[in-house]
Amino acid sequence: MIYSKKALPFLIALLCVASVANAQSVDELKDKIEERNDAISKLEAEIKQYQTDIAALGLEKDSLSNAIKSLDISKKKLEADVKITENKIAAKNLEIKELSLQIGDKSERITDSKRVITQSLYTLSQMNSASVIETILSQKSFSDMWNSADELTTLQGTMQDRIVELESLKVNLEGNKKLTEKKKAELVTLQNDLKNQAKIIADTVKEKNSILSETKNTEANYNKLLATKKLQKEAFEKEVSALENALKIAVDPNSIPTTGTGILKYPLQNIRITQYFGNTSFATKNPQIYKTGTHPGVDFAASIGTPVQAALSGTVVGSGNMDTAGGGRCRAYGKWVMIKHANGLSTLYAHLSLIAVTTGQELLTGQVLGYSGNTGATTGPHLHFGVYATEGVRITKLVSSSYCAGVLYPLADPSAYLNPLSFL
Repeated sequence: MIYSKKALPFLIALLCVASVANAQSVDELKDKIEERNDAISKLEAEIKQYQTDIAALGLEKDSLSNAIKSLDISKKKLEADVKITENKIAAKNLEIKELSLQIGDKSERITDSKRVITQSLYTLSQMNSASVIETILSQKSFSDMWNSADELTTLQGTMQDRIVELESLKVNLEGNKKLTEKKKAELVTLQNDLKNQAKIIADTVKEKNSILSETKNTEANYNKLLATKKLQKEAFEKEVSALENALKIAVDPNSIPTTGTGILKYPLQNIRITQYFGNTSFATKNPQIYKTGTHPGVDFAASIGTPVQAALSGTVVGSGNMDTAGGGRCRAYGKWVMIKHANGLSTLYAHLSLIAVTTGQELLTGQVLGYSGNTGATTGPHLHFGVYATEGVRITKLVSSSYCAGVLYPLADPSAYLNPLSFL
């Protein structure tokens, strides 16, 4: 007998059977993911309150208690950031597990489809090997013959449907695999962020202990320390101003992009400007700090540990930590990074708590280059964002400064300072 009449309906039924995913497991994972997301939302509310508390202390760290309190709140905020990152990592792991279950289910369906199609192809080959006469003679009646023909047509149609389904499953499987790879990449990014946040917490604790050690916990000693650092900053700013005026690099206006084009991306997710570029009231009231009466960038409010992003793709041409020079007396920009872009512009990111890139590294727009902080000469946690005409700025090792000898500094001709808001 070439094939059994009972075999065809069985094969047709088998072709129509689809594996069912472990729905219960997937649903459980989704519930867990939702729990993690709820925890993240609560932590984000906590962080918002910490940011409000920091702002309420005022920009000027004019007292020891305010300085310590600000650091304590910043530490709590950073710890909340770490918890958020941990919850995000856990959520990503759950999402990856969910995807793995889905992929496993699809793989089972593909395997089942292959098996059934193989069986069906074998049956069809057996049927097609028989002559028309043999097929007719094998039937008890013409009615049986037509029924067999109908069953054959059904089998062929069902096979075609299953082949189409198989192709669709393959496409979905490939898409899920790519999604899994993306989730894993996001997980690695989150893990790196967690490590960086933990380091910032350690640095914050170290800074607090350093202040307490230097001041011996007294307000009078703290005021002396603050006054000394202000004098050091003034001396440094005076020296830098003289160096910049002596640089004399003529900037060709044609070497920079047209203003108002929005060619740069904001370096922070949340934007609140605390000082604008140019002849600001703060700059004009403090000529000892800004010799030209001009603020050479834009200051954005940013809590310690806030990710800072590259405003445009480019190459890191320099970075440094000015707080380590001169026994901590240099200060100025603190921890800073400068990126050179292909359009004639360079961007500066200063007062960072942590630098996450190295000189020579290629960055993409929006890539995290560091984390905002309160390093250098500041009146509170913020990001100083500067834009320069590339041909008018140099990464220079200062040699004449009594405080900053040997430290790297982005020295620029005054004409090279550009208003960042003209390009954002």
